[in-house]
Amino acid sequence: MSPTGAARPDVAGLLLAAGAGRRMGRPKALVELHGEPLVRRGVALLASGGCDPVVVVVGAAAEQVRPLCAGAQVVEAPGWRSGMAASLRAGLAAVQGDGCVVALVDQPGVTPAAVERLRAAHADGAAAAVATYDGRPRNPVLLDRSVWAGVAEAAVGDEGARPWLRAHPELVVHVDCSDTGSPDDLDTPQDLAALAAAPPTSARREAAP
Repeated sequence: MSPTGAARPDVAGLLLAAGAGRRMGRPKALVELHGEPLVRRGVALLASGGCDPVVVVVGAAAEQVRPLCAGAQVVEAPGWRSGMAASLRAGLAAVQGDGCVVALVDQPGVTPAAVERLRAAHADGAAAAVATYDGRPRNPVLLDRSVWAGVAEAAVGDEGARPWLRAHPELVVHVDCSDTGSPDDLDTPQDLAALAAAPPTSARREAAP
């Protein structure tokens, strides 16, 4: 880590929120958990983790999602129906900064602590950093600007950064985030019901006691 222990301030946040949510029955960006839309939680996650600016990529129900993205730049992915790769490419083309943390709208258990750890890895010089949970690589991921073009070119279908990450293991730092939250996806109404029954948490940083 840098001598001061501080991560670079110019890491952006990129929230992928364009999907139609076929198994959920509605766009996940609009799904509410404990009274808060997932897209709003995602923006708060990245901002609370120190990302600035935050860019949200929208697609399905874009006009309904936009008003929920206060404080973020909104970019529409014209090819969002073809999968996550189109959303990632649209986001990388729009985002500014030395790097960006890419998060998914359907993982409300991810916390700002995970985002901060990825930013710290970037401050240490990582070209790419992946949050791992119990040894498994998941999301979010950190991408230095130097790799954006390669990531965008390698992305295909519903695979975003993964093809590039698999092809360049020597450039990838794995960051243990097992103690920071959960990377589980919300894919179905049953997933939502189970999470809604649990005590509420927030993507925003809680005030110190």
